Amino acid sequence: MKLPTRVKLVDVGPRDGLQNEKQPVSAEIKIGLVHRLQDAGLQEIEVTSFVSPKWVPQMADNAEVMHGIQRKPGVLYSVLTPNMKGFEAAIAAPREEWPDEIVVFGAASEAFSQKNINCSIAESIERFAPVVAAALEKGIRVRGAMSCTVGCPYEGEIAPAKVGYLAQLMKGIGVQRVDVADTIGVGTPRKVQAAMEATLAHFDVAAISGHFHDTYGQALVNTLAALEMGVWNFQSSSAGLGGCPYAKGATGNVATEDVVYMLHGMGIETGIDLDKLIDAGVYISEALGREPNSRASKAIRTKRAG
Repeated sequence: MKLPTRVKLVDVGPRDGLQNEKQPVSAEIKIGLVHRLQDAGLQEIEVTSFVSPKWVPQMADNAEVMHGIQRKPGVLYSVLTPNMKGFEAAIAAPREEWPDEIVVFGAASEAFSQKNINCSIAESIERFAPVVAAALEKGIRVRGAMSCTVGCPYEGEIAPAKVGYLAQLMKGIGVQRVDVADTIGVGTPRKVQAAMEATLAHFDVAAISGHFHDTYGQALVNTLAALEMGVWNFQSSSAGLGGCPYAKGATGNVATEDVVYMLHGMGIETGIDLDKLIDAGVYISEALGREPNSRASKAIRTKRAG
């Protein structure tokens, strides 16, 4: 079994991880998290979301956060822009504060698409097309998040053909790479591999990333299943932050700390300093008044304490 020798991780904690937190998190704390993640060696960070503050109040400080980040060479900073209004807001700042990449999101489930963004899958792609075109014209990269690729809270199991259909639509409007996301964490290895296989019909393996939630404790084995297919891009969240407001009971993204511990234990390079990463998770967890949701973090900190 030939596995990738190096993996690139995108930490989605500052955006996907914090967006559902009920308590306000200050821009200063969010900026501090981004700085700690990049200092730990993360080369891709999903920073914020340019959406209506009415729907996601936690992200109302998006421009302030983008302004406050001290950028590090070689790090890619992405933001979510679901429509033209969001994209225009993201580039309203001076050029040096623009995101390097924008993210648009669709679902492999019609029911989820309706509940999440009030339109069909096909309609969502029509909405994204001008956003994608505008971003590419400005030299900004485009990523497409494909949610509910193995299971949906409303439709149940999702057929791989539906994942392929969404991937094809995303490719058709110019999306450069996609996330195969198990939004509610119900996936198991073979199902994840089937979703990956369907996506590989439209995107090269280098343009695909795995995004796994840990609701049923399957995120790490699903990561391994994707690694076995040659996938070397993954998304995870510092301290296991995050959930999904439209999927009842869905716990956070897999913790970046746990993924890094597993990869390093397999001899796979990440370029990430696990100790600094753990400290970043502690920093944001203390700001939220709770313990990091990472087993590796807990074990290593216990060991540190002697």
